[in-house]
Amino acid sequence: MGQTIIEKILSSHSGQEAYANDIVVARVDFVMGQDGTSPLAIRAFQEMEGTRVFDPERVAFVIDHSAPSPNEGVSALHQLMRQFAREKGIHLYDIGEGVCHQVVPESGRVGPGTLVIGADSHTCTYGALNAFSTGVGSTDLAGALISGQMWFKVPETFKFVCHGTLPRGVYAKDLILYLIGDVTADGATYMAAEYTGEAIANLSMDGRFTMANMAIEMGAKAGIMEADEKTFAWLAQFTRRQFISVSSDPDARYAQIKEYDVSNLEPQVARPHRVDNVCPVAEVAGTPIQQAVIGTCTNGRLEDLRIAAQILAGRRIHRDVRLIVAPASKRIYLQAMQEGVIQTLVESGAAIVTPGCGPCVGTHNGVPSDGENVISTANRNFKGRMGNSKAFIYLASPATVAASALTGRITDPREFLC
Repeated sequence: MGQTIIEKILSSHSGQEAYANDIVVARVDFVMGQDGTSPLAIRAFQEMEGTRVFDPERVAFVIDHSAPSPNEGVSALHQLMRQFAREKGIHLYDIGEGVCHQVVPESGRVGPGTLVIGADSHTCTYGALNAFSTGVGSTDLAGALISGQMWFKVPETFKFVCHGTLPRGVYAKDLILYLIGDVTADGATYMAAEYTGEAIANLSMDGRFTMANMAIEMGAKAGIMEADEKTFAWLAQFTRRQFISVSSDPDARYAQIKEYDVSNLEPQVARPHRVDNVCPVAEVAGTPIQQAVIGTCTNGRLEDLRIAAQILAGRRIHRDVRLIVAPASKRIYLQAMQEGVIQTLVESGAAIVTPGCGPCVGTHNGVPSDGENVISTANRNFKGRMGNSKAFIYLASPATVAASALTGRITDPREFLC
């Protein structure tokens, strides 16, 4: 019987022929923790009487959720991470390096056929590189730090076949929001969301990372797609390591298959307070906003900043709107500076903050006030997500966020595209 991508990767890493719903113990290729979860993992590591990590070259900690530290309590946790990293010889991405889900792919240690775990739910992002990458709890992370292994229930696979070409003004973020709205927030619970079809093939790597990143918002254990020339060209920037692409067999068994023609898709918006509360932008157009955010592990990449700059160039944001921009990594920040993208954003009225997760997770760098409406390129809009349970968060593409920042209300970005 044929196997899916996920079944093949778990088979190769467990030494047994694995199929959906089997239980396997598999070796991991890379382990990641961030500053919201690593301190708990360190304590669990100590309680398990761990003395060394299984392979320092395959472990990284990232300080990104509260970077730089907003208070003394967080500073103590950062100090704990730095000390552990020095003692165990693991790599630490300190403040300003960027969001974990950007700096880890940029490390060149993740690629086709690899198995990656991270103590962050959006670790599924690396599925854009044809990896089985998934989020785990801090205790599970501690066990993997010691053993280099973890047990898995092999996920079933939900196949999304996306035909056609995305229209002008419609982006990967709009597509994934549409899919989540269609299948709902628990429509793919503990499955692997496999994205395929010509619409996926036509996406840039930045767009594919967006698609994989938000698989968790439909309940999926992972988001994944096949590797192609774009994938390997992207990886070649960071590593000379040779990866082998993993594909599903023609006779692989899927839990569900859904097909879409995206040729007439419109810009999408997720309304408060659920990611699957999705509608075309026209249904919420005109809603006043007080804050706009461009960045996060979903849409803080160079392509996203370029799209926003294209709309904002030569214009000023609305006087009643605060526009916050957080590049996904230092590398992206520098590239955007070299291209003049950052200058364009700043001249439009944007505030550029340290590469990191602060505005999205609500630790600092843009906590909204009571009753305010925020439109963001983030991946979650739960009540309190940005640090204030009395604010209202709308999710959209960088283009829609930029257009809305100009008008002071939710706006169809196609109005600003030539």
